[in-house]
Amino acid sequence: MKRPADKPVVRRPPSARPPAPTAEERALFAAALHDAKPLRRQPAPARDEDEGRTSPVPPIKKIVRPAAPPSRKPAAAPNPGIDRSTAEKLRRGEIDIDRRVDLHGMIQDDAHAALDRFVRDAWADGKRMLLVITGKGNVSQGGGVLRQQVPRWLGSGEHAARVLRIAPAQPRHGGSGAYYVLLRRRREIS
Repeated sequence: MKRPADKPVVRRPPSARPPAPTAEERALFAAALHDAKPLRRQPAPARDEDEGRTSPVPPIKKIVRPAAPPSRKPAAAPNPGIDRSTAEKLRRGEIDIDRRVDLHGMIQDDAHAALDRFVRDAWADGKRMLLVITGKGNVSQGGGVLRQQVPRWLGSGEHAARVLRIAPAQPRHGGSGAYYVLLRRRREIS
């Protein structure tokens, strides 16, 4: 954008104050603000009578943030009994599955009994890599009951000492409706 030729460009040093507004500029400013209403004024801060200074600002209250929402991942604590390579293979579904059980569609009591029997038999036969299919359940309500309960059942009770790691299955094995269960070697438990 070019300036009109009749007004020369005046450059002033950065420290110089801008010129005072002309009478015409003041009139335009007053006309623009004639219907403006002032904002509500805040009360002036209290002054100390002794020193003539304003009182110190009240301390800032610490902001407390709500706790993070609970994770939807299975309750599997990190185990020192599994190396990083094996953990990655498990997560990627690269370990051959020895046995599978499909609990999908069962009621909770029947599923719990079937899971106990399945893990007990796999343990007795020396199998380590299991696939437990729970089904996804009603996703809009946070997933199915079995999907939530299976990691709890495996992490407590008689199977707690047998289970080395629980991980969500890859899509080719059932995705979020199934779990990989890696059992400890039989010699690891006496």
